[in-house]
Amino acid sequence: MPLQHTTPPGAPLRGEELFIGTEGATILDFWRYAFPDLKTNTTRGMLAEFLVHRAVGAQQRNQEWESFDVLTTDGLRIEVKSSAYLQAWDQRDVTRIVFDRLRTRTWSPQTGDAAEPTFNADVYVFAVHTATSHDDYDPLDIGQWQFYVVPSPVIAAKGTKSLVLNSVRALAGDPVPYSDLAARIRAVDPRASGPGAGHGTNMAGSSPEVLDRRR
Repeated sequence: MPLQHTTPPGAPLRGEELFIGTEGATILDFWRYAFPDLKTNTTRGMLAEFLVHRAVGAQQRNQEWESFDVLTTDGLRIEVKSSAYLQAWDQRDVTRIVFDRLRTRTWSPQTGDAAEPTFNADVYVFAVHTATSHDDYDPLDIGQWQFYVVPSPVIAAKGTKSLVLNSVRALAGDPVPYSDLAARIRAVDPRASGPGAGHGTNMAGSSPEVLDRRR
């Protein structure tokens, strides 16, 4: 008999919960063990998703098997790609910024993997941590991030699996600070109606009037 798929409980962990059978180990202890360094690739990627999640006022974190990273309260699907010049390991030079896996195979508990990779979000956010000196790197300073926002149809038109930073800049135009991220995401929403909504042209220099729908 197949297992029944159930959604996870809605209440998030708070940190003080105890692991049964340990001598006082808490969820907070585990978090400190698992995520002590926000500079590692995996954790930094999750941090970028967290920042976008908060910027747009999303209510719940997506499950790991979802084909996109953030879902807004009105159904906008956002894929977050992150990179940085500095890594947690020794390096001879700063890292060349490349964003890959723009197309992925969807998966569901009912049907498994899709046959072909697809573009699965409405909007792509490319987040770049800009510090180039380890002495200056501050994982808690959101001002060290730059955000480039591109509607999915523009990415799909390129037909590529990855983009270097210069290509992202050509598609997105100028980066936006975190304070303007939600407004830029809404400005390029390809689901919106009206002239120029989610347009596929270079957005450099544009400053559209948009409705910031953060909730």
